[in-house]
Amino acid sequence: MGGFPIALVLFAGIALFLVLRLRGVLGRRVGFERPPLPQQARPPGPVIEGEPSQPAGRAVPDPRSPLGAKLMQIVNRDPHFDPPVFLAQAEASFRAIVTGFAAGDRAALKPLLAEHVYQTFAAAIAAREAAHERHRTEIKAILTAAIEDAQLAGDLAAVVVRFVSDQVNVTLDATGTPLQGSEAVTEITDLWTFEHDLKSPAPTWRLAATRMG
Repeated sequence: MGGFPIALVLFAGIALFLVLRLRGVLGRRVGFERPPLPQQARPPGPVIEGEPSQPAGRAVPDPRSPLGAKLMQIVNRDPHFDPPVFLAQAEASFRAIVTGFAAGDRAALKPLLAEHVYQTFAAAIAAREAAHERHRTEIKAILTAAIEDAQLAGDLAAVVVRFVSDQVNVTLDATGTPLQGSEAVTEITDLWTFEHDLKSPAPTWRLAATRMG
């Protein structure tokens, strides 16, 4: 080495590695970030580091997009709102509501629906029961769950989610004879609006509107 200190070369190599490593970490923070919460106040859920890691079919908008900016308004008002976690919970609610309505399970539906939506669902279940009909729904797969829109009006936050699912839907009469639908798997697109009162101590987002996509 011509008398050049080997230790200096090693230290220079380590320093270069640390600089590149630090740049790699800092350069990837593009998630829905907010000031860190105290450790005991952190909500459960994944830490967003770099591009959000989402299961196939789930789509959270880029936080730098116009829709991402709308979501960030909710993030800034609600320290427990995390868009990827919200989307996973919305998918779970979708499954519970679709199957709960088919089974006529009012108790399961009540906490998941806004009051006016619950009354509509309960009336449909009552009409089905009066006609001695049964409805069978089987969700084969949820192909897509994507946040489509978000709004913040005063203390009321609303997020619209598009669900694309493969389902079997059959309505049966009292004897078990099919009246509507079939055993064939059908792709269905739904647009569901979930709402949350930011003043409420409860973290629940309830289904407030539905329409076919």
